[in-house]
Amino acid sequence: MKTTKKIALYAAMSAAIFTFAQCSSGNEANNGENAATTEEVAAPVAPETINGIKIAYVEYEALMTKYEFAIDINKEMMRKETNISNTIEEKAKSLQAEQAEFTRKYQNNVFATQDRAQSEYERLAKKEQEIMQLQQSLLAEYEKEQIEKHTALRDSVNNFIKEYNAVKGYDFILTKVGDEILYANEAYNITQEVVDGLNGRYKK
Repeated sequence: MKTTKKIALYAAMSAAIFTFAQCSSGNEANNGENAATTEEVAAPVAPETINGIKIAYVEYEALMTKYEFAIDINKEMMRKETNISNTIEEKAKSLQAEQAEFTRKYQNNVFATQDRAQSEYERLAKKEQEIMQLQQSLLAEYEKEQIEKHTALRDSVNNFIKEYNAVKGYDFILTKVGDEILYANEAYNITQEVVDGLNGRYKK
C-alpha cells in the first residue's frame, strides 16, 4: 500500500502574488501584525526614474529566503508534511504486518471456518480503506492551511508595500523572479529595504 504522496513545499508559492503596484487594492488583513508607521520605513529619497516613471523591483527568491514570516511559515508547513507522512506510514506498516499474518494463517488453514477467514479479510480491507480516507483528510486539511498561509503572506507583503510606497512614491514596484526579467539595473533593487522593513514589523 502506498504511503502519503509528496506534498508541495510552501516555499514554492506562485511568485505572481508579489507583483506590486502603487495603487494595489483589495481586502488586505494585517494577520496579527502591527501596521508599519512612516518611521519604520526608509526615509524618502529621490527614486530612480525612467522617462519620468519612478520604478523599482524586489527579488522574489531573496524576499522568500530572508523574510522571517515566510521562513517560519515554510518551517511550519514542512513539519506538518513530515507529521502526515509519518502518521500514514506508521499505519500502513501496521496494516501490512496484519495482512502478512492473515496470508500466513490462510495458507496454513489456521482459520476454523471459511466464514472466519472472510470476516478477517473484510476487517483488513475496511482498515485499509480507513487509512486511505485518513490520508485524503490530512492532505485536504494541509492544503487548506497552505492556502491560508499563502494569503497571510501575500497580505503581509502587500500591506507593507503600501506603507513603504506612501513614503517612497514609486509608480511601479516589480517582482524579479529568476529570468523573468532578463536584466535589471541594481540601482533599482529595493529588496533589502523591503526585507528589513518587513522583518522589523514582524518582530513586533
